[in-house]
Amino acid sequence: MAYEPTGAPDYYNIDDLLTEEHLLIRQTMRDFVKREISPKIEQWAQDAHFPSEIVKKFGDVGAFGPTIPTEYGGGGLDYISYGIIMQEIERGDSGMRSTASVQGSLVMYPIYKYGSEEQRNKYLPKLASGEWLGCFGLTEPDFGSNPGGMVTNIKDMGDHYLLNGSKMWISNSPECQVAVVWAKNEEGRIKGLIVERGMEGFTTPEIHNKWSLRASCTGELVFDNVKVPKENLLPNIDGLRGPLGCLDSARYGISWGAIGAAIDCYESALKYSKERVQFDKPIGGFQLTQKKLAEMLTEITKAQLMVWRLGTLMNEGKATTQQISMAKRNSVDMALHIAREARQIHGGMGITGEYPIMRHMMNLESVITYEGTHDIHLLITGADITGIQAFK
Repeated sequence: MAYEPTGAPDYYNIDDLLTEEHLLIRQTMRDFVKREISPKIEQWAQDAHFPSEIVKKFGDVGAFGPTIPTEYGGGGLDYISYGIIMQEIERGDSGMRSTASVQGSLVMYPIYKYGSEEQRNKYLPKLASGEWLGCFGLTEPDFGSNPGGMVTNIKDMGDHYLLNGSKMWISNSPECQVAVVWAKNEEGRIKGLIVERGMEGFTTPEIHNKWSLRASCTGELVFDNVKVPKENLLPNIDGLRGPLGCLDSARYGISWGAIGAAIDCYESALKYSKERVQFDKPIGGFQLTQKKLAEMLTEITKAQLMVWRLGTLMNEGKATTQQISMAKRNSVDMALHIAREARQIHGGMGITGEYPIMRHMMNLESVITYEGTHDIHLLITGADITGIQAFK
């Protein structure tokens, strides 16, 4: 019998820490994922198909920019609500959560935080509704973990900027209408610009043959003498702290989202262990299987408590970049470990599309690398606790 997702495990009664609104939001997103994503996701992943129609549906259900004020089309919700939404989407699929994460944290957030009032009014409602899809251009072919080394650049031409360069591994790029792009000006300062589909010299080649995030569209951003109007520069930010501030918001969402993938793998393994009979009893009755399941639930519970506390700090404006790094790294590492253990419990069936395990495992291999790699997040924590930066 194929796996059917149920409710999330809550071994420490963490629901008691959530408000009625939080629980309602979770149920709404859970129902949405069960209806719109879960029945189709295995086929989308097998076919490497990005379902463009999901963008408008995400907009309708409020998955884009949940923390953006309602006056710009956002949800006006708190950060725990945002985390819950990301968790439920990633229980469906990490690629689907990537689509929502990028739109909310990496496109809408910088336009809201760093943009002019005119930019907010022009772009945010269309992004919130899903009428437009956006992407975030930071990573380059030669600069991933070291974004400060970027070579994409702008020149001031008087009435416009001339943008040249390229970006790599950009979620949503092949389907985007707008891109928030980070480039160096003539003084070497990093600036943010809003680049629109249709600007001459702006192309978005798709990246094919991925083994991971197969239901998400990934591509490049190529800028060949693109004329960007002066009014498309984000006026309220200067330097690397611009893109890094966006990444804080996105990494926070991932810290919740990856737990969703872990929960999906755990629940599938638990159900399978009760149904699969070997040596005249369900495999859930064997010590090694119980050890795996008990450790999975322990790690999920620890991560749930960590992200709930982090969400509280985010709501209070107290969360640090370093705390967000720790949570992102912990959640994704934990989820990958659980996916691998769950695959073993499922035996040979674990590699098939009958169950979500292998898809989650492959997806998480991207999630553990993007928006700060596993090792870089460790060094962010290390630099924070020792006062010595190990990057160079």
